Amino acid sequence: MATSTAQEPLTPDVAPEQIKAVPLRHPGRWLAVGVIVFLAIELASSMAANSRFEWGEVGHWFTSPRILHGLVKTIELTVTAMAIGIALGVLLAVMRLSPNPLVSGASWFYIWLFRGTPVLVQILLWYNIAALYPQFSLGLPFGGGTFYHFHAATVITPFVAGMLGLGLNEAAYMAEIVRAGMLSVPEGQTQAAQSLGMRRLQTMRRVVLPQAMRVIVPPTGNETISMLKTSSLVSVIAVPELLYASQLIYAVNYLTIQLLIVASLWYLIVTTVLTIGQYYLERRYGRGTARSLPDTPLQKLRRNLLVHRPHQ
Repeated sequence: MATSTAQEPLTPDVAPEQIKAVPLRHPGRWLAVGVIVFLAIELASSMAANSRFEWGEVGHWFTSPRILHGLVKTIELTVTAMAIGIALGVLLAVMRLSPNPLVSGASWFYIWLFRGTPVLVQILLWYNIAALYPQFSLGLPFGGGTFYHFHAATVITPFVAGMLGLGLNEAAYMAEIVRAGMLSVPEGQTQAAQSLGMRRLQTMRRVVLPQAMRVIVPPTGNETISMLKTSSLVSVIAVPELLYASQLIYAVNYLTIQLLIVASLWYLIVTTVLTIGQYYLERRYGRGTARSLPDTPLQKLRRNLLVHRPHQ
């Protein structure tokens, strides 16, 4: 009896068009969504029903000229302090990586000193600097003559004291952020630049720093957002920023909670704007490190709407 050696192809019991893919269910996720939505509704209803919040007063003072003036001061402090911190931080990072032990040691000492003391203490020291140095002079050392001098009490105003305290403290943290970004660049990039005859500073400016921006930008954005909130510390030296402006108002009308809510809302608004700017900045410097850039919030919303749109 002859037998066939060829194997017959296996035929599925069910036709391919009859197979229905069932997505994996996640009941835990829906339970978590339900709990979060319930708590959010309860919190919102509680805040809306509580007459002690006096939301009418919150709305009245939200656009008050004194509050808006304090908001502008807060933004000015944030911008100037971060400008000082970034510029000085880059310089300190380059010094820290210098092969010269004296230059590297000076950078290390600065970072150790300003990171090791509270920023509030530094602000108070700058505010009272006139007690140590009533007058500052610029000129040649060892009695060679004075070019310019000024009185500390007239130049170091509360705003300047707050700006110096925040900016010089931020420089110590930015130095470590920039240094970490520089160290993330492969050593071969530096060697290739040196083989082309570039000096060390040229290599830092043209090769290392542009590539290190991908690592530097995210923590710098976080530091900027943190600086916006840390600027409220200058209220102790009577700088009329957002928090101090709110304190001056509720010291008269006793609407303490309402004015603090106003200040918190403005902090949240500006922080949200900075967060969006940080996202797009990170996305820009992330080009070339991934095959495809992450979707923007608008693109994600458009994609989700298209996915959930019913088929015609």
